[in-house]
Amino acid sequence: MDDLELRGICKKFRRHEVLRGASLRCCAGSCVGILGGNGSGKSTLLSILAGIRKADAGAFLWHGADLLKDEKTLRRVVGYVPQGTPLFEELSARDNLLLWFDKKQMEKELDNGLLKLLGVGEFLNKTVSRLSGGMKKRLSIGCAMSRHPDVLLLDEPSAALDLPCKADLTAYFRAFTRGGGTILLVTHDLQEAALCDSLYLLKNGVLTPYDGALSVEEMAGALQ
Repeated sequence: MDDLELRGICKKFRRHEVLRGASLRCCAGSCVGILGGNGSGKSTLLSILAGIRKADAGAFLWHGADLLKDEKTLRRVVGYVPQGTPLFEELSARDNLLLWFDKKQMEKELDNGLLKLLGVGEFLNKTVSRLSGGMKKRLSIGCAMSRHPDVLLLDEPSAALDLPCKADLTAYFRAFTRGGGTILLVTHDLQEAALCDSLYLLKNGVLTPYDGALSVEEMAGALQ
């Protein structure tokens, strides 16, 4: 049995079928990339898997249990980093973190953990509304990791990050999968795609395995 499986996930907005039976399988410790054009439904798919949107049909199986029917387990198992930054703009970075971490855990992570790796301590007392896009993304990733999830859903996680931070995140994601974590990664970035053990194209609402070359030209042709 595969550890993670998407089975026939469907979603329609009025008459527009965004997802028409999206399915894939992978084992724990894998990074699976999902490629697709703008408006192909990639972000919609991740938001369904994160429990933000409701699927019209289908299942999200983790070791055989359907997480779409078990919100408590889904929240424990899955961490989600959306394309935007779902932070409270009027609060400081510290106060946003304390909505996810207890104080002792947060201080430990800032001292020698993921929050230190992300450099969150550099802007801990700043109001989120005053942070750059890259700082907000780093803070969002930190919040998503608060429960040490087994599965990470990443929607273009390195967007707006500088090259050193991208490199640090790449190292972290590799360590996460080596430790048995599983990543579903939506990306347009070739460097991010190179992290993946397997790639899928989301086109016309269906996920299809992609075995082509990792080049802009090859990917663009496959998505047309």
